[in-house]
Amino acid sequence: MDALERARPLLTPEARERARTNAGYFDLLGPEQHESPGLAQNLMLGSIVPRIYGRWWRPALGRALPMVYERWWRPAMGRVVKGVFGPGMADEHRIARLLLGLSPGDGVLDVACGTGNFTRDFARAVGRAGLAVGIDVSETMLTRAVRDTEDAELSDIAAFVRGDASKLPFRDASFDAVCCFAALNLFADPYAALDGFARVLTPGGRLAIFTSARGRSLPLRAAEALIQRQSGMNLFERDELVEGLLDRGFVDVRQRLTGVTQFVGGRLAD
Repeated sequence: MDALERARPLLTPEARERARTNAGYFDLLGPEQHESPGLAQNLMLGSIVPRIYGRWWRPALGRALPMVYERWWRPAMGRVVKGVFGPGMADEHRIARLLLGLSPGDGVLDVACGTGNFTRDFARAVGRAGLAVGIDVSETMLTRAVRDTEDAELSDIAAFVRGDASKLPFRDASFDAVCCFAALNLFADPYAALDGFARVLTPGGRLAIFTSARGRSLPLRAAEALIQRQSGMNLFERDELVEGLLDRGFVDVRQRLTGVTQFVGGRLAD
């Protein structure tokens, strides 16, 4: 049985009814429009840009955009916000695996998975007895994720779902581990997302987050406030997420600050 069918029972009954297979992933959204938290997203939801994007940009760049994001944009931006001496992409993968403590046979959810790089890494860690599920809103990213997963011969371990990552469509206690890297700062309601992470974790389940961290200097904080207003991005205080996890029943909470970012992990109390 392929991973997509193995993932189906993890969906809520409502989500299973909505699920349609599209390009190798479950699509729970279809043509729905979703509320945008920021200026750039609002522009994309307007009348002119989508028309240009749908008729010309998307057919021409549908394959190129995920590659640009994966090979250049994400690593380059990560280097800027993590600092020159901060961890690189390979280090991010290592940190995620350490925080999640994955073992063969585990079920792991990769929230805002993009092209599935981390999802496939997790699939290799949990092995044929385990299951890695990636969820994202982008059709283009997920199409690339499915193709690369097939090429890596991991389609029996890694499955993908197009859905709202801030309102996870999975049953309670469905996963042994949840990862959300470089995405929580983009959610309109990040604390509702944290509630969702805790809900889908089994008792003792592990959580790994990589996201923003506010700076300490006044000039930096002023610049961050401007960025936050213009973009709708969440910029978290340095102790904010640690306290948020503790409030939700997580223990053994750990944090690593680097540049204007942070890695945070914890284990849901048994």
